[in-house]
Amino acid sequence: MSDDWRRHLLTTPAEVRALLQGVSRVAVLGMRPASQSHKAAFYVPQALQDMGLTIVPVVVHGHEDTEILGEPVYRRLADVPGQLDLVDVFRRSEDIPAHVDDIIARAPRAVWFQSGIRNDAVAERLAQAGIQVVQDRCLMVDFRGIARH
Repeated sequence: MSDDWRRHLLTTPAEVRALLQGVSRVAVLGMRPASQSHKAAFYVPQALQDMGLTIVPVVVHGHEDTEILGEPVYRRLADVPGQLDLVDVFRRSEDIPAHVDDIIARAPRAVWFQSGIRNDAVAERLAQAGIQVVQDRCLMVDFRGIARH
């Protein structure tokens, strides 16, 4: 079997920067509501929205909000209309496998596992499906770096 899929695992600053330069619409898997504004799963997407990205909240936790940051809330990636450039994942590493089929079916250009989140088996599956993957990095920090240039 070819290792071509490995090119979809983005690790270098140049690869990450190239990915982010083409991103405008981001689904946030595991987004939290404003009532939990102290959590990264709220304040990171809020900062990204402030930097000009369109945020699509995908909620997997128990709250019943229908809107977060002025955007409609979805319960599954499959329910999100339109193209997605990136899925930003705020789920524990061990909880990500439950979302893999939904992510692959949705076919975003890339998936980003936030700081502290790493699942090599899932990353490999996504990469083999032709989806770019970034693991264990803060999207807010990396996007802020390119937004300034």
